[in-house]
Amino acid sequence: MRLVSLVLFLTFTLPVFSAGNILPGAAGREQKVWAREGSSAVLPCYLSPRKQGKSWKQLSDWTSVLWKRHGGSAHQEPHVVLEVEYTGLRKTALPMRPRVSVQDSALRSGNFSLRIDPVRSGDAGLYEAQVTYNTEVQSCQVELGIVTVTLSPPSPVVESDPLLMSCNSSHRAGLVETRWFHNGRPVPTSKNFYSLHGALSILRPSMSDSGSWHCQLRYSDNVIVSATHDLQILGFDGPANPVVYAAAGSAAELPCTLSYLPSAFGISVVAAHWSHLAGGHLKDWVVSQNQSSRSFPLRLPAVGPGDAGRYSCAVPVGSKTMRRDVTLAVVTVTPSIPGPVSEGSHLLLICSVTHLQGHERFQWKHLSSAPTNKKLAMSASHNLKDHRSQTGANLDIPQVSQKDVGIWECSVYGPEGRLGAVEYGLQITGAQVSSPPTIFSGQVTFGLTVTLFFLLMVCVLVLALQKRARLPASYPALEGIVAVAVPNKKDVEESQKETIQQTEC
Repeated sequence: MRLVSLVLFLTFTLPVFSAGNILPGAAGREQKVWAREGSSAVLPCYLSPRKQGKSWKQLSDWTSVLWKRHGGSAHQEPHVVLEVEYTGLRKTALPMRPRVSVQDSALRSGNFSLRIDPVRSGDAGLYEAQVTYNTEVQSCQVELGIVTVTLSPPSPVVESDPLLMSCNSSHRAGLVETRWFHNGRPVPTSKNFYSLHGALSILRPSMSDSGSWHCQLRYSDNVIVSATHDLQILGFDGPANPVVYAAAGSAAELPCTLSYLPSAFGISVVAAHWSHLAGGHLKDWVVSQNQSSRSFPLRLPAVGPGDAGRYSCAVPVGSKTMRRDVTLAVVTVTPSIPGPVSEGSHLLLICSVTHLQGHERFQWKHLSSAPTNKKLAMSASHNLKDHRSQTGANLDIPQVSQKDVGIWECSVYGPEGRLGAVEYGLQITGAQVSSPPTIFSGQVTFGLTVTLFFLLMVCVLVLALQKRARLPASYPALEGIVAVAVPNKKDVEESQKETIQQTEC
């Protein structure tokens, strides 16, 4: 009995396996494939020849494949989609050319799948493949369902412009529920998101709303259809209202960078229009870039307090215009004594920022000093411990001295770190008058010494000549050299007085 049962089992099952061969899309089996509009779809059809011991590679010279479409249902008159004859000749329906194809190399292995790229909403329907070799015919039936995700307004989606996303399919049963997911997480109903008849409304799209959106449709026959859409929102990189901090007198660069290249949306030429209202006058600039750039910065060579304020960057994209406001905050230092400062003066340095945001904090630091010698440098390093680094917008120096000379830096910090800095150079008037140059002092001393030595030598020579003039005439050694008269007593006394006076000289 068991043997009879086994024989009957093999008798009825062997034809099924040989006709259908293990893979989806086999003859006599209808399956359904879902594809999102705009993507590609593959309608599978895997067959094996019924002839035992034969393969499609051996039969390929006599094999042809014909794909037909029955339209929205199997009851409609079918029409040819693609036909590949055994001679290699191809025939394609005009509406689907060149979007349909079969892979020639796969035909020899029994893969007769039809590829449609891209899929359109009107492609939905029942497709049938007929594979013929000699007089034998095998077939596959695949129903193609289309899921459509539409955007209103269409791409490009601009930041802050209201957006409506709709999700529909070609399934004929009644729709029960529509669910939306963003980056894998369910989207709750909120002020910015709400669902209406299966559509999702985003009131003010932002850059954070970019990414993968997934819609899930559940029908009354418990069929669930889903589709994924990669949403790209064209906006600006960086924070919503950026603030640029720049020191007075320095250059500043205001950013205006798009989130995507304009060429990704078919835009070839883009120009940014900058504007700034200052003193009742409107200033404007135009910054042009090619399609390979998405950055349109405004560069200002030197800024002052009068340049501070709000700047607007407008970028036209098709029929829309995107705008981004950038605030320029200028950091300045105001001294209580303008210009050079006298030593011993009381100096107050005030660090200020235009357009304060409320979270700024200040820090002062002495970057460099100018001590005159090593001893003074050590003293300055010791005495500056109290105010070399100080927090707060004001820096108070009670008595300015040599140790305070140099560059002082005021840095502005925020929650994200250092925002900007400005420097102030402190100089003291008459700082070098009290210590004349060493070389000049040595020259004066040397000249005075030479002058005194010369005068002393003159006095010694005069005294020597006078003494020789007073020697007696009896000295033979002086005869012929000096003739001297014999003096009387009165003359001797007067001569002695004169000698004393000259000696005192």
